[in-house]
Amino acid sequence: MKLIHLSDLHLGKRVNEFSMLEDQQHILTEILGIIDREEPQAVLIAGDVYDKAVPPAEAVSLLDRFLVSLARRQLQVFIISGNHDSPERLAFGGTLLAHSGIHLSPVYSGQVTPVTLTDRHGPVHFYLLPFVKPAHVRRCFPEGNIASYTDALAAAVAAMEVDTGARNVLVTHQFVTGAARCDSEELSVGGSDNVDAAVFDPFDYVALGHLHGPQQVGRETVRYCGTPLKYSFSEAGHHKSVTVVELEEKGRTAVRTVPLTPLRDMVELRGRYEDLCRRDFYQGTTYQEDYVHITLTDEEEIPDGVGRLRTIYHNLMQLSYDNRRTRAGEWSHGPEPAPRRSPLELLEELYEKQNGQPMTQPQRDFARGLMEEIWEGEA
Repeated sequence: MKLIHLSDLHLGKRVNEFSMLEDQQHILTEILGIIDREEPQAVLIAGDVYDKAVPPAEAVSLLDRFLVSLARRQLQVFIISGNHDSPERLAFGGTLLAHSGIHLSPVYSGQVTPVTLTDRHGPVHFYLLPFVKPAHVRRCFPEGNIASYTDALAAAVAAMEVDTGARNVLVTHQFVTGAARCDSEELSVGGSDNVDAAVFDPFDYVALGHLHGPQQVGRETVRYCGTPLKYSFSEAGHHKSVTVVELEEKGRTAVRTVPLTPLRDMVELRGRYEDLCRRDFYQGTTYQEDYVHITLTDEEEIPDGVGRLRTIYHNLMQLSYDNRRTRAGEWSHGPEPAPRRSPLELLEELYEKQNGQPMTQPQRDFARGLMEEIWEGEA
């Protein structure tokens, strides 16, 4: 059985105030072309379908068109909600859509009923586990000792009563310990969202969403496919792709990737203003239409540098300087992202400034627990 693994579409996303909808439409069309060539039996979409819990109407229309295209190909499609999605909104119409082969994960209730497909080797059971926090799982299993994300996922998987003699696929959206993050992903409270990969041992393939860089975690069959597009300059070096999974008989699973080509790439350029404006530098490249972060090394600031550079680099997103002054003062032009710190780190900094001493470990533990309790109660 052949599967296509996608995740983190983030439909409706804006990057440095640039709408990505046109780019997303292009990449979904390219993905449909890959699906036509690969002829899979199922498509897995592992969360963060939208960029916001209440997505713009254009993003909803884009997803609608994509799902209609998949349904017309008579594919089975499995979709879960991620931390950016509203599970209630994404699950709307799920029972009706299932008749068209579109299977949406419901809001987590403690039960995950698998959807079973069959090939020449027998049944394959698909389990859809949306993004959950410990508080979500504790509500379903109040008698359990669920303190961490690993505890929560272990309890959720145990409740599935997976038949390990059959082939099983899990679609979920979590941060697995050991995976590499990038700047476009949300930080949790003090890094508390780590899940031990051992909880996924009953599954032949684990289709992960949440992290934007394509990667395996431990074994080859526990995999993040990554985003289909670059959503920050920390991803500029990524090679985006679609993951293709081929399930043979029990114990034999092959994983490979098919590269994606965006409408506009996301690139970082560096040099003197005069050099970057030379025709022989940018002609013959895609830089003029790519999303660009430019770092100028000129010692003097270029008047209206953003405006002047945009006459050449039409989608300039960010302009920085790297020279003697900036290395001394660490300043930049344009929308430079702030250093990434978790909410707990920000609270620790504020506490130390106000009290002249760092937080103690008991204070840190109390603050972390209180943050998680408040935010999980709102989810």
